[in-house]
Amino acid sequence: MARPKPLSGFPEFLPAGRIVEQRVLDILRETFELHGFASIETRAVETMDTLTRKGEITKEVYVVRRLHAEDSDGKGDDLGLHFDLTVPFARYVMENAGHLVFPFRRYQVQKVWRGERPQEGRYREFLQADIDIVGQDNLPAHFDVEAPIVMLAALERMHTELGLPQALMHVNNRKLAEGFYRGLGIGEPGGAHEQVSTLDVLQRVDKFDKIGGEAVADLLTSELGLSAEVAAKCVALAGICTPDDSFVEQVRALGVQHEMLDEGLELLRRVVLAANRRVPGRIVADLKIARGLDYYTGTVYETELVGHEKLGSISSGGRYDSLASDGKVTFPGVGISLGVTRLLGPMITKGRITATRSVPSAVLVAVDDEETRDQAEEVAAALRARQVPCEVAPKADKFGKQIKHADRRGIPFVWFGGMAGQVKDIRSGEQHDADAATWAPPAEDLRPAVTTEG
Repeated sequence: MARPKPLSGFPEFLPAGRIVEQRVLDILRETFELHGFASIETRAVETMDTLTRKGEITKEVYVVRRLHAEDSDGKGDDLGLHFDLTVPFARYVMENAGHLVFPFRRYQVQKVWRGERPQEGRYREFLQADIDIVGQDNLPAHFDVEAPIVMLAALERMHTELGLPQALMHVNNRKLAEGFYRGLGIGEPGGAHEQVSTLDVLQRVDKFDKIGGEAVADLLTSELGLSAEVAAKCVALAGICTPDDSFVEQVRALGVQHEMLDEGLELLRRVVLAANRRVPGRIVADLKIARGLDYYTGTVYETELVGHEKLGSISSGGRYDSLASDGKVTFPGVGISLGVTRLLGPMITKGRITATRSVPSAVLVAVDDEETRDQAEEVAAALRARQVPCEVAPKADKFGKQIKHADRRGIPFVWFGGMAGQVKDIRSGEQHDADAATWAPPAEDLRPAVTTEG
C-alpha cells in the first residue's frame, strides 16, 4: 500500500502537539466553569434548512448522505455538518427550553466543518470552543460585557501559563453601524438610498482589513450604488479605532444623527469602559468590525493575537436577539467563540509551541527479566496510586537499552528493582534509593510542560 498523503484542511497533531491542545482545553474548561457555564454537546449534523437560513455560509456547508441513498422522497441532501456551534445551539435551546433555567449559560467544545480553501489558520475541520448566555424574551445588556471578559480571562491564562501571545479584542456594535447608515439614508424609508440594505453595507465594510478603505468605498459605490460622499462617510466610520470611549466624540464629528446610532454608541461605550476596568489594555473599540453573519444584532467581537495579526481573528462573536425563536417566545443571547485549532495549528506545526515530552509518563519501570515482570507492575501500580504517570518497559532488555527506550520517549526517570528500589534521572545520571510507596518526581517533571519559542 502506498504511503497516504495528508488531507488538506484536516489537521492532525503529533502527541506533543496534542498535549498542548489538551492543556489549552483544560484552561478553557476551568475558566468557563469558574464563571458558571455548564457544558453541553450537540449533534454533528443539522438539517440544511437550519444551517442555511442565516448568513452567507451556504457554499461552505458539507452535505451528509449515505453513499447508496436513494432520493425516493424528493428531499435530496437534507443534512449537513454544522459550520459553527451557534446555529445548533439555537436549535438546542428551542428544543429543550422547558428543561433549562434562564439565563442559560453554556460552554461547548466540538469539531466544526467548513468547505473553504485551506490556508494557514483556516481549516476544513477544526475545534471550536464557545460560550453563550441566553435569556427568555429579554437579556440585559450587562451580559454583552461579561461574555468577552470571560473569554479574555481564558486567553490571559494561556499567555501567563503557557506563553501564548497576548490577545487584543476589537469590539463594535451593529446598532451603532446600522444607525449611522440609516442616518445617511441607507435602508431608511424615504432616504436617499432606501433600497440598499444596511446588512449589504455591513458585509462589505467587514472586508476593510482585507482590502482597505479605498477598495471598500469602491464596492459601496459600484456594487450598491451609494454616492461617493455617503461611501466616504461609511469608510470614515470604519476607520475609527480607540482604546477608550473617545470613539463617541469622533463619530459625532462625522455629523450623522439617528436614534439607533445614539443607542449603539451608548451600548459600546459601556462595554469598552467596563471591560477596560476588568482586563485593562485587552479591548479596543474598532468600528470596522461588522461580522458577516446576519444574526448578530448588537455588540460584536473579534480577537487578534498581538504580533500575529496576519492570522486573523481567533475569537469572535456577538449579541443576537432573534436567532432562536419559536414564533411565540424569543431567546436572545450573546456568545463568543474561540477557534482552538486556528489559534494553535500554525504555532504547533511550526514548532513555536510544543511540550517538553510527547508522553505523559514521568517514570519507566525497568524489567529485570520476564519472570519478575509482576514485580515491576506492582511498582507501577504503587506510583500510579499517588498520581505519578508511569509505564513498564516493553521488554526485559539490558538496562542500557531500557534507558535508551526511556530517552527516546522523553521519559525523565527510570526505576530499577522492586518496591524498595532505585530511581535514575537519565538527564543528569543521578541515581539513588527510593521507596515506590513514597517517592515522587519533582513537580516540574510530573506532567509534560508546554514550552514556547523564545
